[in-house]
Amino acid sequence: MKISVIGSGSWGIAATKMLSENGHDMTLWSFDPKEAALLQEKRENPALLPGILLPERVQVTTDIACVQGADMVVMAVPSFAVFETAQKMRPYVSKNQVMVLLSKGFDKNSGYSLLSDLLERVFLGEVPVVALTGPSHAEEVGRGIPTAVVAASVNQQAAALTQEVFMNPVFRVYTTPDIVGAELGGAMKNIVALAVGISDGAGFGDNTKAMLMTRGIMEMARFGVALGGRPETFTGLSGVGDLIVTCISQHSRNRRAGLLIGSGVSPEEAIQKVGATVEGYFAAQAVHALSQGKDLELPICQAVYGLLYEGKPLDETVRALMTRDKKSETQESWMQHINW
Repeated sequence: MKISVIGSGSWGIAATKMLSENGHDMTLWSFDPKEAALLQEKRENPALLPGILLPERVQVTTDIACVQGADMVVMAVPSFAVFETAQKMRPYVSKNQVMVLLSKGFDKNSGYSLLSDLLERVFLGEVPVVALTGPSHAEEVGRGIPTAVVAASVNQQAAALTQEVFMNPVFRVYTTPDIVGAELGGAMKNIVALAVGISDGAGFGDNTKAMLMTRGIMEMARFGVALGGRPETFTGLSGVGDLIVTCISQHSRNRRAGLLIGSGVSPEEAIQKVGATVEGYFAAQAVHALSQGKDLELPICQAVYGLLYEGKPLDETVRALMTRDKKSETQESWMQHINW
């Protein structure tokens, strides 16, 4: 199969390498001519994925027309670049292609819509969109570490094709029709990972980390169900699974940014020091905006928003979280809606 991967960041490189090893005809597109030249010559980006080499047969280009004639297009750019990149791709995309979305987050320019909704609008609903998401750090995918993800799409054939194309002995793919829940899980877990990183950076303990992760998945599910996701999705790979790996991994940019913020570094400086996109920073703003006017309790998400965008002190934020009104743990639990 002929596949074009759009975006030469860590996920784009890792996905291109894996798909090439799966036997597909691969082209990798880069926005940056210098980065493209580096990948073409050295077959790696030592700053992003040291030691992860692209096979020689992979073509590297800066020409977005590379999507023309591809059987599948894989979108692996940061969330803030999805709209602009999709617009550039539009003249070259055809109805018989499948669009696989590796990007996670929201589109600020369209009222914080899901990225799959954005692609549906740009391509006029003529191209099936699949969100491939789950606990999958590019650093480990590129090294062939056993990984499992979910291909989410309302188009069952497109999800099944994505499963077939990506799956191999070390990369397992499940399918689900719930693209809304899968995308929201993949976006919101970054906010919780920031919270966990801030907690660790401030010197709090494992108890605090467990509290934030457990209550964080509750907020993810509460928000996700309110926006049309299925409750059971948040118990799976794109919910609990992605949350765990992002909160505890050394590869997590959101966790690293949180560690810096918790130690006293400003959010802006922390993001600059991480040196790559911290999706949780943008997701916190999106969830704050989307939750306005809705009767939803999202205390952790709102606390992170206050720290990032309103300059609220950490000690006051923690006190406010811990002294909220008394509640039952199972009150309004999304778990009660699951048919086990």
